[in-house]
Amino acid sequence: MSAVRTEPPLPAVVTGAEPLPEVGAVGFRHALSAEWIKLRSVRSTTWTLASLLVLGAGLTVIICASSAEWLASAEADESPGSFITWGIGFAQISALVLGTVVVTSEYARGMITATVAAVPRRGRVIAAKAVVLAGVLFVVGTVTAFAGYWGGNPFLEAEGVGFTMGDDGVLRALFGSGLYLAVLGLFGAALGLLLRHTAAAVTTGLALVFVVGNLVVLVPGATGEWLTKLMPGNAGSSIANVTTFNPDLLDPGLGFAVFCAETALLLGLATARFIRRDA
Repeated sequence: MSAVRTEPPLPAVVTGAEPLPEVGAVGFRHALSAEWIKLRSVRSTTWTLASLLVLGAGLTVIICASSAEWLASAEADESPGSFITWGIGFAQISALVLGTVVVTSEYARGMITATVAAVPRRGRVIAAKAVVLAGVLFVVGTVTAFAGYWGGNPFLEAEGVGFTMGDDGVLRALFGSGLYLAVLGLFGAALGLLLRHTAAAVTTGLALVFVVGNLVVLVPGATGEWLTKLMPGNAGSSIANVTTFNPDLLDPGLGFAVFCAETALLLGLATARFIRRDA
């Protein structure tokens, strides 16, 4: 007579615990949570955001302190409004790098395979990355712009060329700084998806924003003028300035809309390629 074999009882379900989603049924909320954990657990994220804050706010304070007397003099050939968010022009490097690394670091460490295995719907992965990345950069970018304003504007006020929050374009530039850096981060993420290599993606992004954007003005005639206006960095950055250094660029709202369209197109192409090829 053989003994009856019994299976061990199943563990009791903890009251109030959230059941784990089935493989293939991971919702967008779970994907968001996973991307947020990945972003804040990477050491480079902290350093990159810290450099964004230091560059964006610190350089604005320095330039306002060193240029306030000149801006108030008759020799000044620039508007004080061009300096109140001056540091954002350098902070955009950090935003671009962070957007790139958010994607390429997963390829470098082989985590992308686990990511797409946990969330088979790859479009959902990219959407979650985009929401988390843009949200973080918008908050940090806006805080950076306000910190630069609060630190630098007193030097301008002491010379009689300062700004109040109610002055035309000030709040738009401060919040626009966060918007610009958020979309620039998505621009970098799209390049990271396409190239899958940090150095290549960062170099390409910096070249498009800083180098090519300034070189296309050498193209003769109206073609060069429009290419200059439509380059990503030139089009998008106007929203982050009270007064731009180049008055020939697109108006802030229109320029930012063009930059958003360019980023959406690039991110759409990158997502389509990501969905179709091996991880």
